[in-house]
Amino acid sequence: MITGFILRAFDGKIIIAAAILLAVAALVPALNMLTTPGSFFHIPTYAVSLMGKYLCYALLALALDLVWGFCGILSLGHGAFFALGGYAMGMYLMRQIGTRGVYGNPLLPDFMVFLNWKELPWFWSGFDMFWFAMIMVLVVPGLLAFIFGWFAFRSRVNGVYLSIITQAMTYALMLAFFRNDMGFGGNNGLTDFKDILGFSVQSDGMRSILFAMSAIMLTLCLIIASAITRSKFGKVLVGVRDAESRVRFLGFRVENIKLFTFVVSAMMAGIAGALFVPQVGIINPGEFAPANSIEVVVWTAVGGRGTLIGPIIGAVLVNGGKSFFTGAFPEIWLFALGGLFIATTLLLPKGIVGTVQHGWNARKAMKAAAEAEKGRDRESQVPQAAE
Repeated sequence: MITGFILRAFDGKIIIAAAILLAVAALVPALNMLTTPGSFFHIPTYAVSLMGKYLCYALLALALDLVWGFCGILSLGHGAFFALGGYAMGMYLMRQIGTRGVYGNPLLPDFMVFLNWKELPWFWSGFDMFWFAMIMVLVVPGLLAFIFGWFAFRSRVNGVYLSIITQAMTYALMLAFFRNDMGFGGNNGLTDFKDILGFSVQSDGMRSILFAMSAIMLTLCLIIASAITRSKFGKVLVGVRDAESRVRFLGFRVENIKLFTFVVSAMMAGIAGALFVPQVGIINPGEFAPANSIEVVVWTAVGGRGTLIGPIIGAVLVNGGKSFFTGAFPEIWLFALGGLFIATTLLLPKGIVGTVQHGWNARKAMKAAAEAEKGRDRESQVPQAAE
């Protein structure tokens, strides 16, 4: 049953995308580790980390596309799930510092010593174990999504009202995490990480491993999302997006469908945040900022909502452009981002991949119509030849 569910995920586009991602996961670390810095093919470590960050953003955009593109839930709070996954990983990394911190306390992180905390808060317990932290990467965002979705979907909150509530949720979390007494580092957040599983976070080898893991997890989540959307459940999901009242009339529990999809999407976002933190070296409340969640919507729209592959492309292209333009034209980047979203909405309402798919399908339809017309012409000529 599970095998059949996974096999349904593999159509031509997904196979090609997965193959490309896996090839990138192997090729980029190899070019970083096995070539000399002077070589034309060498990829420097900073570029590996930068591309790894793009892949984490791509996974976040994929998570949003699952709920927005296929279920019609425009979430403006997915940055919260991303940040919570990042904080779970950050807490593990902070526990690994031990006596190597500024104050040399074997148990308390530096910021707690500075704030005169006497003991480790209960919610930090267990984060010295990698397996526990990885479970929390999934459980914390998933639990928040479950609680939020349980009340929102059963109250039948839809459309712009739901979007505003999700934005309010991430804004409230940002204000809460800014407080020093929350126990998460306040404004400075969590940083000064040393190692993962005993290996230095700053080493070239660990940077390459983190990049490869980002590409592999993006591939795995792409396959899972494709399996969900191409299953019978996925067809009902699209029905909820296009005609929720009709699906409800047919007897489906729409709120359960939305809740399941929302929780799965939140877990994917949490994984993206967990992979993001060790590659950038910090996690702070700024990741909860509503503007970050809105930016994810831009990536998804630019790439193509409801295509799975489109948001991945959109996230990489937009963030690649952001890295270039913030260095070349720092004063106009925000205007360029807004202009890009407006231009996409007006000129490419289906996004890059959606527009290409639409053009390809239209071309195939025209070709099929032409073939059918030729067939009718040949059939009409047969009786005339017989006479």
